[in-house]
Formats: sequence, structure tokens, C-alpha cells
Amino acid sequence: MIEQLIFKDLVDFKSVNLEFENGLVVFTGPSGAGKSLLMGTILSSFGYQSSLNASLCELSINTPNDFANELYEITDTTLIKSIKKEKIRYYLNDQNISKKSLEEMFSPYVKYLSVRDKSGIDSASLVGLIDSHICSTDTKYAQKLLDIKIDYETYRDAKTKLAKIKDDETKIVDLIEFAKFEIDKISSINPKIGEDIALLEVKQKLSKIDKLKASTENCDGIFDFESKVAEFYRFSENDGSLFIEAMNKLRIDIDETISLASELEELDIEAILGRLEQLTSLQNKYGSIEDSLNYLEQKKTELASFEYIEEDKTMLEEFIRKQQELLYNLSKDISISRKAAALRLEDTIGEYLTELKLPKAKFIFTDKEIDKSGSDNIDISIGTSKISTLSGGEFNRLRLAILVASKNSNKSKNQGVIILDEIDANVSGDESIAIANMLSLLSMNYQIFAISHQAHLTSKAKQHILISKNGENSSAVILDTNGRIYEIARIISGENPTQEAIEFARALMI
Repeated sequence: MIEQLIFKDLVDFKSVNLEFENGLVVFTGPSGAGKSLLMGTILSSFGYQSSLNASLCELSINTPNDFANELYEITDTTLIKSIKKEKIRYYLNDQNISKKSLEEMFSPYVKYLSVRDKSGIDSASLVGLIDSHICSTDTKYAQKLLDIKIDYETYRDAKTKLAKIKDDETKIVDLIEFAKFEIDKISSINPKIGEDIALLEVKQKLSKIDKLKASTENCDGIFDFESKVAEFYRFSENDGSLFIEAMNKLRIDIDETISLASELEELDIEAILGRLEQLTSLQNKYGSIEDSLNYLEQKKTELASFEYIEEDKTMLEEFIRKQQELLYNLSKDISISRKAAALRLEDTIGEYLTELKLPKAKFIFTDKEIDKSGSDNIDISIGTSKISTLSGGEFNRLRLAILVASKNSNKSKNQGVIILDEIDANVSGDESIAIANMLSLLSMNYQIFAISHQAHLTSKAKQHILISKNGENSSAVILDTNGRIYEIARIISGENPTQEAIEFARALMI
């Protein structure tokens, strides 16, 4: 609840300091005294739009139990401050905060109902109203709502993944074709590590084959002198074993070279050069034979993953089909519960609407595409009138009846703050009495701020604040019982209340 309001320098208000009570707080006073200005200051503190701002405004709030925010330090008492110099700056517990952030933070706790505003009775609000009503009596229903929310988010994520796979399908086809091409290209060459080095050695030997043959032929003449040298060693009695070994080694080397030359002559030189060209092309593209083989394995793995993607797509499509069926059955079950609860709520709201001099209400269910709340799109009508055709006063009375009906669905005694903009303006006496009774009932669960020009609503106030103007200065005063009686009498009979009006006001206060 709002505990205190302090502001300075707001048009004709020099300084105001008000401490509020819980329940129904009513502002009254002559036209032009500044009631709307004061109400606008409260609204502006919560981030609602206001054309005028005080030079300094402080709003002290008893922080709701479930109120929390990761960005700002929250204490049991929250202080909202605004300072207007060249521009307006807002602070939450002395921490800078934007006006938009204020509105987003407090919108769940502070409701502003204006006769000029026909929002707040949309499908989402009506769905929430009916769901809260069911949860108050059916403990298992909340789990169903949680289930459909989780199942829908899972379904939505699966659809997003499937859409991405389908969007990438053309790219995947191209990638598959490219991977197959690369695999076929390397596999067809079938390179072996070190094969290129061996072939280069063969190529080098092939380039020397003619010289090898010529050199071996030239060496043959040396064997003609072998016997003479051996005879020398024999007659000289010197050791000729080294010579004999050298000649045997030379003979073996020449034989091996002749054999190698014969083998090389039998090789297909063109095939060797062609093979070297293939291996060189792989080296030029991939860096080395080993790199090309690694790339081959990479492409094989990639191709297998593309096949898994196709399998994933099939599995995902099947999962989505089953999830759709699950969501359909769950949303159908929830819809049945909502329609049954809607009938009960129609009777409850209808009682309040009758008191407010309005026809009975009827919930209208239509189907929508399933989302996290189910498949129900809910509208409401009064008699034969649709929401769009209601006057501002009728709309607000309907909204009031719905609020009163919904308070029974929430066990919390303090559901927040409601700020009303002359909800009982331009209504008949009976309607005014009904509105006063409704707000009195609603104030058991909400702190309500209302501007009123009617005696009945004013008499129901837990706290009555008079906004008056003396010359150029406006002021706000909390009235005691006698002050309230006199002000209600003024509302009834004018600036100089009659004794009859005073007595009638005193009777209303009982």
C-alpha cells in the first residue's frame, strides 16, 4: 500500500504531506481545486503519463511480499522519488530508474482505471480471471496450466528447430553433393603416406638410366686387368685380399645396377608421371598427402552427420505431431474447465452487474491457435451489447464488477492499489450507491484512491481528503468526522450546506 505522499511546487500546491490509510481513500473538493493534479502526481510516481510534475515528489510504499527485482535493491519500505530541474529524474530507493522501468515494475500492483480508457478486459485478462477462479477451488488445475505452458514452449522450440532445418535443406543438399565429390576425388586417387617420396626417387633413377647403363659398360674393361693385378699380389707376396674384396663388391654393384636398369626399363614411365601428377594435385590443394587423408575422413564424418540431420528432421516431425496431439488434448481439457467456471462466474458477476444497473454478462468462447495459455479466445458481452459499444461509464462498471468478482479468487488480503478517475461521474443516484458499495467491498482487498463528486462513495471512505483552493494556493487536508459530514453535505446541497443536507450526510456516515 501507499503509506505517504510528499510533493512540492505543483502548480498551485506549494507543499503537501499526506499519510494514507489502507482501504478506500476518497478525494473531494470543488472543481478546479487540484484533485486531478494530486492524483496525477501519484500516477506519475508509478511511471504513468502525466503532463505536470512537482519539483520534488516522494512516494513511500509498503513493499508487497512478492515484490522483487534483480536490478534494484528492495526493502520493506520502497521510496519512489522524482526531482524536476531541467528534466525529470526518477529514483527507486535512491537508485536511478527510468519512468518506463517504473511502470513495468509496478504495473502488476497498481491498476489505473480511467473513464476514458477502455482497456483491461481483453482475452488474456479474462482467461486469467477464469483461471484464478478455478485455481481457488481446484488445486490440480494450476498444474495443468503449468503443463500446457511447458509443453507449448517445448513444442515451439521443436518447431523453431524444424523450421531451421527446412530453411537449411537446400544448403545441406549442396553440402552433401560437395562432400561426396571431395570423398570420391580423394578416394579415387587413394594416396598412401610416403608414396610420393618413393615415386620421386624412381623418377630420379629413371632420369639417370642411360648414364647408368653407359657407366656399367665402361666398367667392364676393368675386369680384363683383374688377373694381372692378382698375379702381382701373388708374386710380390703382399696381401691382396682388399683388392679381391673390392673387385667382388664392384662386380656385385654392377650386377645390381644392371638388374635395376632392367627393372626400370620395364616400368611405365607415363603411369609413374601421371601418378605423381595426381599426388601433386592433392598436395597443392590440401598441403600434404597426410592432410588430404585427414580431409577425407573429415568429409566422411560430415556426410554421416548430414544423414543424421535427415534422421533428426524425421524424428522432429514425429515429435511435433505427438506434441500437437498432446497440446490439443490438454487445451481441450482446460477449455472444458474454463467454460464450466465461466458459467459460475457469469452468475457472480451478474449479481454485481444487476446492482450496478447493468444487464447480465456472458462469456463468449472462440478457438484460436494453441499457445501457452491453451486454445481459448474469450470475450464478454452485456446483454446484447459488445464491449466496443459500451459507454465509458458502462465499461467501468463492468470492469468494477469483474474486479469485485475476481477478488474472491485471490486469497491475498492486499492485492495492490487501484487508482480511479471519477468512476461515479455522470451516473444516477442508484448507480452511484451501487458503485460505492462495490468499491467498499473491493477495498477489503485493495487500497483504492478515488476522486468523487458523489455523496454515497465519499461516505464509504476509510479516509477522506479534501482538496481546496484559497486564492492562488491549493491544499490537501485529511478530514475528521465532522469535517467529512460538512463536506458530504456540501456535495449534496452546494457551498452553503443546509441543515437537512448535514443531517443526511450524518446518516450516510453511520
